Amino acid sequence: MPKTRSRPRARRRPPAGPALTQALIKKLPKTDLHIHLDGSLRVKTMLELARERKIRLPATDPRRLKEVMRADKGVKDLPEYIRKFDITLKVMQDRDALMRIAYELAEDAARDNIRYVEVRYSPILHVKGGMKLPSIVDAVLDGLRKAERAFGIRTGLIICGIRHILPKWSSELADLTVAYKNRGVVAFDLAGAEKDFPAKAHKEAFQKILAHNINSTVHAGEAFGPQSISQALHHCGAHRIGHGTMLKENLDLLNYVNDHRIPLEICLSSNVQTRAVKDLAHHPFKFYYDYGLRVTLNTDNTLMSNTTMSRELWLAVKTYGLTALDLRNIIINGFKSAFLPLGEKVEMLRSAIVEMDEILSEQDASYMPGKEYL
Repeated sequence: MPKTRSRPRARRRPPAGPALTQALIKKLPKTDLHIHLDGSLRVKTMLELARERKIRLPATDPRRLKEVMRADKGVKDLPEYIRKFDITLKVMQDRDALMRIAYELAEDAARDNIRYVEVRYSPILHVKGGMKLPSIVDAVLDGLRKAERAFGIRTGLIICGIRHILPKWSSELADLTVAYKNRGVVAFDLAGAEKDFPAKAHKEAFQKILAHNINSTVHAGEAFGPQSISQALHHCGAHRIGHGTMLKENLDLLNYVNDHRIPLEICLSSNVQTRAVKDLAHHPFKFYYDYGLRVTLNTDNTLMSNTTMSRELWLAVKTYGLTALDLRNIIINGFKSAFLPLGEKVEMLRSAIVEMDEILSEQDASYMPGKEYL
């Protein structure tokens, strides 16, 4: 039986730095590496698209529709959370709709001072209007590129296989990812209902991805145990883990993730809403951060989770007593974990660090940036 290791000694902390507010956090440069296109629509856009296409939605009043889409009330588990996507997907079956939604997602991110966003979705869920898979990818990429030109944000697209759809479709989506390598698509993912739909069933798709030197991430350890994370890593070769909430249940695997600097794409609000954790106080995020894991914070779905990137960071600050230096480290983790070529990533990271330190120093003249850890 392998020996387990004790928890590393806590880092010696420099002075905390300026007091943090949500307004200050919004000013900071940020990333969002885990956000779903079909979970991040504007309510107004949903209603306009539905009217134009004569599609029936659960409500025609913006306030009522927003309440229907929110997952922070009455959702009992991940499958129920996922069913809300059936509503958004109704208005996402043609080129114009996909372009608009992608553009608006990036616009909203830019307004929150997100400098780099990786948007994920599964093209197979957008074929009901008769579009072919390449056209579906082109539509989203065109919307993201238009937003890049308009707002100066950088974007990457992640194509998702779906756990509860036949693995052959994941294999076809992997082929699509390969075809769009270096054309805006930066990675392949596996999403969807986790329990009873093991990642290893989709191994063929990930073998194609790895054989073509493409990045990958897998939703794992959100609604099922650490064995789900193990499959994502050892059967699928994942370079990042989506959520990883249950990683804490296997210390040996946790140490492997830590030693190999495998980033965790943590989404606090949605983890509570899907009942992956009881509440924020019971979330392992702070334990992971103190342990030294490369944790990132992300939105998951801005519509269903009723959130923004600044709000997710603010929730972490309030709940876990994070200092400005803690927040700086977490934001740095996001830039370090981006699926970008190393040179581009380093340039973006250096620029973000300079900007963060200038903003924080303006708030507190005694602020001294600490050295970020690996």
